Amino acid sequence: MHLMTYRLGDGPARLGARIDDSVADLATLAAFHGEELPQDLLSLVRAGAAAQDTARRLLATDGAVWPAEATHRLDDVTLEAPLRPGKIIGVGLNYVEHVEESSRSLDTDRQLPPRPVLFSKPSTAVTGPGRPILHNADLTEQLDWECELAVVIGRTAFRVSEDDAFDHVFGYSIVNDISARDQRRSGQWFFSKGQDSYAPFGPAIVTTDDLADPMSLDLELRVNGVTKQKSNTRHMLFPIARLIADISSGVTLEPGDVIATGSPSGVGAGMVPPQFLVPGDTVEATVEGIGTLTNPVVDAR
Repeated sequence: MHLMTYRLGDGPARLGARIDDSVADLATLAAFHGEELPQDLLSLVRAGAAAQDTARRLLATDGAVWPAEATHRLDDVTLEAPLRPGKIIGVGLNYVEHVEESSRSLDTDRQLPPRPVLFSKPSTAVTGPGRPILHNADLTEQLDWECELAVVIGRTAFRVSEDDAFDHVFGYSIVNDISARDQRRSGQWFFSKGQDSYAPFGPAIVTTDDLADPMSLDLELRVNGVTKQKSNTRHMLFPIARLIADISSGVTLEPGDVIATGSPSGVGAGMVPPQFLVPGDTVEATVEGIGTLTNPVVDAR
């Protein structure tokens, strides 16, 4: 399933599933069939396998008999961030070439990290497709991009082995790990990466049954149509299973939590000369099998 959160006009946020160029409203579809489903995506994740199986079964019914209000053209709706995570755990330096470029431009260690490098973003950093990335020139002159595969946790995970890690995954999405490079404070990344709008997220969450191999996905990021990043998740230094095992060794991962699995090379700070986002730019982050997350950069002052 390609699950998303959408609004129709000024209406409330709704839980939908993409079908070609339309979105199916899952609560409306459930009511039509005399069943119930959660009203929002985070609640569906937390409801577990039975509710998710119900959604799959309803989406497999004959669309020709669905009521008109059960579907809307994607062009007629506004997409929101799929959900608001309880926590976002970022992974730094998780692609070998990015380790090298960061050692040149960001004063990080030249040696490959022996364990995942972790940081957090607050849920208030989340913004949705089409929403602005806020550029506040009072706080940064070095606003940068990072296209990343997002792993959405579906079952509580604590001290999970690598062999069992994927049993705890609900699905996958895209996070653009926006960073104010000049707001790293004594090596701490929280304010650099955690400001409002610094976690564009979406446009959908693709469930694990619809994305067979998350470790072989093309990633690409474009600024104003020009490709800046291009790689594949197979080049991760620490693959998804290792990340889940490492994080859950001491931190409980809960349904709806998001792991942003790291950026490939091609960030603005690594360009010669460096390139950074400015108001008026448009950033597009694409991950194969999921879609494209597009956000404008606007002046926040």
